[in-house]
Amino acid sequence: MLSRFFGWWSGATIGTLFTIAKRGELIGADEHGNRYYQSRDNVSYDGRKRRWVVYDGYAEASKVSPDWHGWLHYTFDEPPTEAPLRRRTWEKDHLPNLTGTPMAWRPQGSLLASGQRPPATGDYEAWKPE
Repeated sequence: MLSRFFGWWSGATIGTLFTIAKRGELIGADEHGNRYYQSRDNVSYDGRKRRWVVYDGYAEASKVSPDWHGWLHYTFDEPPTEAPLRRRTWEKDHLPNLTGTPMAWRPQGSLLASGQRPPATGDYEAWKPE
């Protein structure tokens, strides 16, 4: 229960849920479970409707896919639920930032990759001051 009052990093707090119920309108959700909202009235300083995201789980901005990011920042007027971006054949699926997770990329030679660093190849020459 306390996490709902103070736990903004792992979802919506009680205050956020109250604001959403009072002023927000659900626009859609993405494949990561994030929910996207828009205000029912023009409350922004420039007269546009305010847009925001409520993350599913830990609040990490890289979990927002490019199409929803464009909608949140007013690059696109229509949300991806109404006008999805056209996917190119060479585009990969969106992945959130995996740094610090077990799925993070670990290059060859990293102590976290295998625990054993490969031996030096002999092509290194130490710098010596003249």
